[in-house]
Amino acid sequence: MPAPNSISPEKLARIIGTPKAPLLLDVRSDEDYATDPRILPGSVRADDRSLGHIAARLAGQPAIAYCQAGHRRAQGAAAWLRAEGCPAEYLEDGFEGWRTAHLPLIDPAKLPARDAQGRTVWVTRSRPKIDRIACPWLIRRYLDPRAVILFVAPAEVIGVAERHDAAPFDVEGVFWSHRDELCTFDVMLAEFGLSIPALYRLAAIVRGADTARPDLAPEAAGLLAVSLGLSRMYSDDLEQLDAGMIVYDALFRWARDAGDETHNWPTNKPKAQ
Repeated sequence: MPAPNSISPEKLARIIGTPKAPLLLDVRSDEDYATDPRILPGSVRADDRSLGHIAARLAGQPAIAYCQAGHRRAQGAAAWLRAEGCPAEYLEDGFEGWRTAHLPLIDPAKLPARDAQGRTVWVTRSRPKIDRIACPWLIRRYLDPRAVILFVAPAEVIGVAERHDAAPFDVEGVFWSHRDELCTFDVMLAEFGLSIPALYRLAAIVRGADTARPDLAPEAAGLLAVSLGLSRMYSDDLEQLDAGMIVYDALFRWARDAGDETHNWPTNKPKAQ
């Protein structure tokens, strides 16, 4: 029977990547962290004895703490957050259990530097269509839920990146961009080791829509149509991103849970006697 206020690695893995994912707090000791500095997708390092500022920031958002093996650090951190009025659990078996289950881990060294509020900052070209919506979705769902996404004129991307210590993406000549036949979304999956079948399936759709290869996935033409439609509906890039997040949330859940489901009409037609 699961312990009270705990969550299993398998259950947490099903929540990560969805809009309802909790804030993940890595409260491992510095010594444990040094032995394997990878982190669970979307998590941040935290001091389990100094959580007041995090509790204030959560404002009712659920959180999950994890330490090396799921003992005093994580359980104490979760209990402290609950005492502050924040719904919180700890990860059963901790980082070791997650790693043993071969679930995704992120190398934080590949993330851009965080700002004064602990957020990563990314910058790309304005008037996004496909990759420049898909990548922010991936960043916010798997790398940093609070990531700041800046959209600027194409000629200013590199200058703004330098000015704000941001990571430029989906422009020529930068690390986070197209490589051969891969689009930027593919590159991010590979570099961060996000070997998740549903993301691979989604990546084929994104690549097909973004590189004029509708043959790569039957859904690519639909994504292109929806993306171009959104770009006409919204003049504000951030409003378009908010709308696009819902599209990619839906595509991800389809790829994970409903990719083999079919539909016909009528669905409730009585069988012949």
